[in-house]
Amino acid sequence: MKKRILYIAQELSPFLSGTEISEKVLDLATFVQNQKEYEVRVFIPRYGCINQRRHQLHEVIRLSGINLVINDIDQPLIIKVGSVQKAKLQVYFIDNDEYFKRKHVIKDANNNLLKDNDERMMFFCQGVLETLVMLRWAPDIIHCNGWISSLIPMYLKEKYNNASVFENTKVVYSLYKDSFVGSLNKDLKNKILFDEIPEGNLSLIKTPNAKNLHKLAIRYSEFIEITKAFNNKDVCSFIEKEKIKYMEDKGDKAYEEVLDIYNNLCATEVV
Repeated sequence: MKKRILYIAQELSPFLSGTEISEKVLDLATFVQNQKEYEVRVFIPRYGCINQRRHQLHEVIRLSGINLVINDIDQPLIIKVGSVQKAKLQVYFIDNDEYFKRKHVIKDANNNLLKDNDERMMFFCQGVLETLVMLRWAPDIIHCNGWISSLIPMYLKEKYNNASVFENTKVVYSLYKDSFVGSLNKDLKNKILFDEIPEGNLSLIKTPNAKNLHKLAIRYSEFIEITKAFNNKDVCSFIEKEKIKYMEDKGDKAYEEVLDIYNNLCATEVV
């Protein structure tokens, strides 16, 4: 039976090109998909700047229509699907008019962080997990890429811990230089508490900056990949402190090393 690898990414080429994350995830997902023993899918946000007609995106009606509660307000979840044809990759898009209709990705026209980036992150992460539950597609590995995916490990272990599709799922979290400067809405922690998440580890994001979001993801992950350009010493020290296994991406044969990590994690029993 093929191993199922799910990539959750902040961006993906060719839908959004030119960033380290968008190009790295495309290359890695394509490489893994070309291995006979793996089945790969990718999830990204459907930012308003992604041209639906050009990329032939269409809504998956049978999956759309449920609401997610974000900050105690119902928000409709819209699922769209497309593909990277030359790589034979199936790509799912999490969409919502309130959060993703605008053309900007994470900053406005004045280069300021969008004020609702915290809720967009919450919606995206929960939307991915809800979609997997509806699809009944059980990933062996969820590989998170980019800060917008940083709540996935925590939601998986705290909110979706009883969902059978995630019974054997392990999480890999990759650290990139591409991130944001400053902080998200200071009420992020309180908004997450609406989801009946235990408050304990949320103290890490009392100040919800990129560094602290990474730390929260690290605490709930099984393995960390540190990409070449990432150099935050505080976050790297946190990995050591938490005793989480990790690898440093040196570039040479990195994808083969990632495959080895997947195989080792799949062979480890879930505690």
